[in-house]
Amino acid sequence: MERICGWIVRLKVVGRVAITEVATDLYSKPVVVAVKSNRDPELFSKVKDLPIGTAVCINGEVSPEQRSKRGVEYLARDIRIYSKPNESMPVDLVGKVPALLDTRVKYRYLLIRNPVERSIIKVRALVLKLAREFLENRGFIEVHTPKIVAAGAEGGATLFQVKYFESNAYLSQSPQLYKQMLMASFSKVYEITPYFRAEKFNTRRHLNESWGIDVEQGFIDSEEDVMKTLEELVAYIVNGVRERASEELELLGVEVKPLSTPFKRMDFREAVELLRNKGLEIPEGEDLSEAAERELGNIMAEKGCEAYFIKKFPWTAAGFYYMRDEEELTARKFDLDYRGLEVASGGQREHRYEKLVESLKLKGLNPSDFEYYLEAFKYGIPPHGGFGLGVERLLMSLLNLDNIRLATIFVRDRTRLTP
Repeated sequence: MERICGWIVRLKVVGRVAITEVATDLYSKPVVVAVKSNRDPELFSKVKDLPIGTAVCINGEVSPEQRSKRGVEYLARDIRIYSKPNESMPVDLVGKVPALLDTRVKYRYLLIRNPVERSIIKVRALVLKLAREFLENRGFIEVHTPKIVAAGAEGGATLFQVKYFESNAYLSQSPQLYKQMLMASFSKVYEITPYFRAEKFNTRRHLNESWGIDVEQGFIDSEEDVMKTLEELVAYIVNGVRERASEELELLGVEVKPLSTPFKRMDFREAVELLRNKGLEIPEGEDLSEAAERELGNIMAEKGCEAYFIKKFPWTAAGFYYMRDEEELTARKFDLDYRGLEVASGGQREHRYEKLVESLKLKGLNPSDFEYYLEAFKYGIPPHGGFGLGVERLLMSLLNLDNIRLATIFVRDRTRLTP
C-alpha cells in the first residue's frame, strides 16, 4: 500500500465511473485513478464531485494493468481530502486552453501541476543535480560567496544598489571576484548561485535575477584547461538529461542530441568573418549581438555543430579581470554557444597584482574600490580561470523554450517584482 499526495488536475465522470488525474511529486505524468460505483459506492460518492485543484492523498497501489496513456494508473483503496479551492482555477491546468506568457508567468506556481510545465522544472532540477555530480567527482568543492557586495564585477551601470546600514552596497552580479580570491587557498571551487543585474532589457533571453553554475580552477596552463572542464560539464549535463529525463522530454516534444567532446573552437575574428559573409554588420571591438549569435547558430547548425566556443575576444569587450594578450590586443576570454545562444562565458584570469591594477585603470575603474580583492593577489595566487554557465539559458536552448522566463518559476525581470 502506497500513499500518493497531490492535486486533482482533471476529473471526469463517465456513467458510473469517476476518472481522476492527480499531479504528484513522483511522476511528471499524473496519477490516474478510476473509481467504479458498483465496486466502491462510498469512494465513488466521495470523489465524483471534487473540484479541480483539490489537494488529496491516495492510499493504494500501482495497477498491474497500465491502460491509460495520460498517466500512471493506481488502484485506490481510499482518498483523503485535505483542501478544496475557494475559487475556480485562474488557468487551465490541463493545457487545452493556451495561456498568454504574462498569465503563464503570473500563475506558474499553479501551472506546474500541468505535466508539460512540470517537466521543465523537473529537468531544471536534474540539470543542477548533474552539475553537482560532475563537479564533485572532479574534486571541486562547493562554496558560497556574498550576495551583498561593495563593488560589482561587471560594471556600475548594471548594479542594483541597496542601503546597507550607513553605507551603500549592491546585489551581487557574479561571484567572480570572490571565486578568484579563493584561489589563494583552494584550486577547485564551484557555486550554484543567483545573479542580479540591473540591465534595462526586456528581451526573450534576459532576466534581472537568474542562476548560474560558477566554476574556478587554479594551476592552469591556459584557458584551454577551463574550456575542457566546461565542455565536459555541459556534455555530462546534456547527455544525462537525455538518459534520465526521457519521459519529460517526450512530454515536451523535445529531441536532445548527444554531445561529444571536444567542442569546436573558433577565434572571435573567424566568427565575425562568417557573419560578415552573410551580410551582417559587426561593429569593431564589440561583443556579438543577439541577432548575430542566432545567425552564427544557424551557420554552425548547417555544419552539424550545436555547441562551439568563441575565443580570443577583443580586450575592449572583456572584463578587467581577464588576462590580456598585449600583442594581439585580445583577452583570454571565451563564450560557449549552444544552439545559437550564449550559455556560458569564461577564460583565464589575470593573477599578477601589478597587471590587475593596470587593467582596472585601463577600464576606467578606481583600484581603491577593489582593495579587498586586490589584496588577495599579494599572497601567491596561481594562474587560474573559470566560467559562469547560465542555468536558465542552458534550459532555454536544451528544451527549445520560446522565452527564458519559462525556465524558472518566479520571474524577476524589468516589469515583474511579484509574485
